[in-house]
Amino acid sequence: MVLLVKTLLLLSVAFGKDDTSMNWKLRLKNKTTLITLLTTLVALIYQVLGAFNIVPGISEDSIITIVGIAVNALCLLGIVVDPTTDGITDSKQAMEYDKPKVDEVE
Repeated sequence: MVLLVKTLLLLSVAFGKDDTSMNWKLRLKNKTTLITLLTTLVALIYQVLGAFNIVPGISEDSIITIVGIAVNALCLLGIVVDPTTDGITDSKQAMEYDKPKVDEVE
């Protein structure tokens, strides 16, 4: 996990963004972000292996299913939660929203 965060920080710096443009530690606690990054990584690995005509013994779909089960288990244990709120409940402010809050552009 630490290696993934460091890689993402290096990529954001490499593409001209400083490492303060995104809070990667916080983003990786979000289920959607975590699943998206992991499934993308699995797809990339299978594409690279395919380019070299290497056929893994386990299918990509099986790996994606295992990743999904692992992330859901982390959610059940309370490790992966909404990182924008303290604890496992929504804030009082968030409970009053009818739609997601949009930041004002300066």
